[in-house]
Formats: sequence, C-alpha cells, structure tokens
Amino acid sequence: MRLLYLLLLALIFSSCSSLPKGTGTSASIGTVSKGSLKNGRRFPYKGENFRYFSPMSFTFFNRAWVHSDVLDITLEAYQECQKTCPDRRFLLMECSRKKGGKMKPHRTHQNGTSIDFGSPLMKNGKPIKRDHKLGIFHYTMRFNENGVLKSNKNVQIDFETMGKHILSLEKAARKRGMYVKKVILKINLKDDLFKTTSGKIIKQNGIYFAQKLPKLIDNVHDDHYHVDFGYL
Repeated sequence: MRLLYLLLLALIFSSCSSLPKGTGTSASIGTVSKGSLKNGRRFPYKGENFRYFSPMSFTFFNRAWVHSDVLDITLEAYQECQKTCPDRRFLLMECSRKKGGKMKPHRTHQNGTSIDFGSPLMKNGKPIKRDHKLGIFHYTMRFNENGVLKSNKNVQIDFETMGKHILSLEKAARKRGMYVKKVILKINLKDDLFKTTSGKIIKQNGIYFAQKLPKLIDNVHDDHYHVDFGYL
C-alpha cells in the first residue's frame, strides 16, 4: 500500500509541469456561467512567487486551464508583484477545465476567463505560507468580518497585498485589450480592502466588485477572491 501511495505521488508531481501546456489560438465561447474553452493553456504548477494550490485539482481534476490571454495576464501580474511585494508567494486556485464547461461546485469558470486566487495571509503581521499546504482544504478556511481566521486569531488576510495583486492584474489585462471585469469577495470584507492604500486605488479606478451575493456564495468567498476577465 505504501509503495502504491508513493507511486501515486510520483505520478501527480511528474505531471506538475513548470511550463504552460497547450497550443493553438484560444477561444472563450459563451459566458463564464454557460460556455466552453478551445485551445486553452494550462498554468505551470509553480513559478518564482506562486504555485497552484492542489496537485489533485491540477492533475486529476484538470482545473488549471485558461484562455491564453488570461494566462499571459496572470503570469505578468505575478512578475509585477515580485517588485511591489517581493516577500510574497501567491496561491493560484481553480480556473477552468481543459475544454471548459461545467465544473462543480462552481457556478462559473466555464470559458477560461475565471480564476480563483487564494487570499494572501499574515500571521502576527508577517507573511505566511502555511496555507500553501492545505490543498483542496484551502476552500474550507473561514474568516470573520475583519478577515481574521476563525480557527487562529493570529492569522488574518493581508488586504494590502491582495489589492496590489488585483491592480497588477488590471494593468496586465489593459495591455492586451482586456480588463478585470468582476471581482467576487465576501461582501463584509470589501471595506477592509478599500481602506488600504492599494484598495483606495482600486476604488478610484472603478474595478467592479460584486455588490450583493446569495448567502451561500458570499460565505465561501472569504478565503479567496474570484476574478472574471473581459475584453474591452
């Protein structure tokens, strides 16, 4: 049994490429809630300052695919973040399937223009990486209305770094005729973000955040922020 387990782990990580995968001209068909993806790109499993959150999601569930433009935007934003917040490692979460389409339990993520990003965290005011080891259980983390982890009050969301990342995404998107079309973050956490220096710039730039969400959707967007990209 132990040998089988080790072989399984080897298979998973041998598939976790450090380079993007996919060829051809990408096309996002339909909408984020009813669509498909043609000739998408799979993210590298990790980069200089980021990694995909779960080898299981990456390999077996095949949920790290996006439109090629969205891939380029995201990777360039991470490069920008190496300058604006060099002490940070970011967590890339679920994107779309290789050909898009329904991806439970998500209601969107269907055409390669949606990405979930793990909220950057601090412990006692310093960046932490513990959340990088949680895998799919990262989606079960729960924070209070001030962004403090309910199971450990020493851990809280780093809203300033979150804001810097969102601004980097918007900047990279605009270079490619795209923009951050929509951000979904738990409603009662938005004020904490907008109080920060980067959050004030986000608000000034008019980057749209969901204003009202069904209770279930709202409750599950405290540990990550969902971003939809669109074309200008």
